[in-house]
Amino acid sequence: MDRYDAAAGPAGCEGDKLASPPGGLLDLLGVAAAVLNDKGRIVLWSPEAERLFGYSAAEVLGRYAADLLVDPLHKPRVLELFGRVLAGEPWAGGFPIHCKDGTVRQTEFRNVPLQDDRHHTYALGIATDQRQLRELETGLALASRLFHSAPFGLAVLDPGLRYLLVNPMLEKIHGKTARDTVGRRPSEVIPVADTSQIEAAMNHVLTTGEPLFNQFVLSTTPADPDPWREHAWSASYHRLQDQRGRTLGVGVTVMDDTDRHRAASEASRARGRLATLAEAGMRIGSTLDLERIAHELADIAVDGLADVAAVDVLDIIFTAANPALPDNGRDVAFRPLAVAARPPTEAARAADPVGEPAVYAADRLVTQCVTTGRPVLVPRLTAETFRRLGRRPHSDILDRAGAHSYLAVPLSAHGCVLGALSLLRVHDPRPFDEDDRDFAMELAARAAISIDNGRWYRHERDTALALQRSLLPHQAPDRPGLRIATRYRPADDASEIGGDWYDVLPLADGGTALVIGDVMGSGVSAAAAMGQLRTATRTLSRLGLSPADVVSGLDHLAEDLESPFATCTYLTCQPASGICKFASAGHLPPVVARPDGTADLIDPPPGPPLGIGGTAFTTQRFVLTAGSRLLLYTDGLVETRTDPIDQRLQLLRTLLTSAPQDLEDTCDLFLNQLRHPGSSDDVALLLTCLTPGPADHSHRTR
Repeated sequence: MDRYDAAAGPAGCEGDKLASPPGGLLDLLGVAAAVLNDKGRIVLWSPEAERLFGYSAAEVLGRYAADLLVDPLHKPRVLELFGRVLAGEPWAGGFPIHCKDGTVRQTEFRNVPLQDDRHHTYALGIATDQRQLRELETGLALASRLFHSAPFGLAVLDPGLRYLLVNPMLEKIHGKTARDTVGRRPSEVIPVADTSQIEAAMNHVLTTGEPLFNQFVLSTTPADPDPWREHAWSASYHRLQDQRGRTLGVGVTVMDDTDRHRAASEASRARGRLATLAEAGMRIGSTLDLERIAHELADIAVDGLADVAAVDVLDIIFTAANPALPDNGRDVAFRPLAVAARPPTEAARAADPVGEPAVYAADRLVTQCVTTGRPVLVPRLTAETFRRLGRRPHSDILDRAGAHSYLAVPLSAHGCVLGALSLLRVHDPRPFDEDDRDFAMELAARAAISIDNGRWYRHERDTALALQRSLLPHQAPDRPGLRIATRYRPADDASEIGGDWYDVLPLADGGTALVIGDVMGSGVSAAAAMGQLRTATRTLSRLGLSPADVVSGLDHLAEDLESPFATCTYLTCQPASGICKFASAGHLPPVVARPDGTADLIDPPPGPPLGIGGTAFTTQRFVLTAGSRLLLYTDGLVETRTDPIDQRLQLLRTLLTSAPQDLEDTCDLFLNQLRHPGSSDDVALLLTCLTPGPADHSHRTR
């Protein structure tokens, strides 16, 4: 690359303060020079004149210029103009000249008088092709017009990347006049925090000569009345060279491509948001757990929409089936369910603690969102709106963290406002706009449906669980010769409260009946069916019937229940003799662990569950020795979706033989080791140990 410095001169001539590199414009014009004496004879003839007219110096020197170069018709006019020049009057204009090849070239002249030291007068003629000159003038005029009136920015920078020329549009874009721009580098002029990439692109063009097109830069501009509005600039760079190939610098065009860039960005954002809504539908719609729904919603919201997201629901939705809209102008009780921030920011600390009820003031923005049922959009937060985001010091935390824009949208489903999704922008410099509001409303609407479904399931779960717990014995009754421990654990899934039950019943002959059962299905209907079966079992046990007859009676009853199918084991034990009799309706086998360390499954003959009808049940018999343990349980303890049931039953036998002596600790061991987290089935356990002598009264139910 050629190098030029105004102080040092052309490359290779450092130290020559007077010399400067030749310009390419005169070379482009091919300016010719000729000198005539006062007689009109040619006394000097330049090489450019030979190239322009075709005559060599030997062919023209000493000859009359008018006779050689001018048509005879024009000779009087030429002689007149020649005389005026010799008299001291310069002349400029166009004139046709005869060339050596016989053609006539319209030539542009500049003629001035000369005088030597002897006071002899001469005429100096400087000439160029008039057509070429007019083309150059037209091009320069057009270039100048375009440069100054172009609706896009134009600039020329020298090889040192200092501005030489900027047009008025670029002055507006940069917010600096040409006087404040010329002589400075881009890093001193362009309103972008980091101009290293811009200067690197210019240096690449200067070094390689390869132009670069459509290099995008995002920045604000003083030319826009909105100082926060970001523009997309498309810059192109070209290396500028003269006719000799010398590098003059780099030419730059800067076009405002904001509309196209914004349209492309919005289209891309729309596609991304559609994908986000689809993902949200899958993630949020896959659960009925309110807390998980809220966490999924907050997590999705901080993935491109906001820097901080908080989900608050009305506290009343946990207790009222059809909560009314809170009164406008009154404080409202909320329950924060989730807060998410990405990337991490101190602003997240301003959120109220998750899970703890909180009362929000009536003038708080999220309160107004809920009481009006309409979104609240604050593009730019002020001191007043900071105060309405929360009590101090929370509002001060938000201010210090740099929160600058806020959006809250209601969580509404089936005409009922359930809470609000609150969003903050901290790192993202863009304020929330109407598009963000519409997207947040769509996201909140989808989440609100799931929240509404979740709260209904929670109501049903709580109702079923309360009913079930009210029907189960609060404490296993003390029975002679038996130590007893029981457990009931509801399903982890809020929608799967089942009909598992157990019971310990005194018999008229001094024995004890142990009952375990599982109504198929879930919810209130399963719990109600369980209650009816438990009541019937208690009634039948008082009649002194055999286990097979009791189970047959339950089978007839189950045919008329709303949840007709159930499994059940009814077992009687005589502690004095250890004789146990039982009948089973499709239930898992009891497990007996003996003092010698062996354990067996007491398999009954296979049979259908209760409710099928027409089944002949049989009574089985076995003997329980002193110190042996007997376990009755429901399928939620051992059945999984992945493990074979035989392996799970073997594990149950192993745990029972190595379990602690304390029955309560053994029940806890079973639940911890066998029941998987997130189980969708409830569990009932009944563990007894045959012990001679007085009964141990330390048992309890959990």
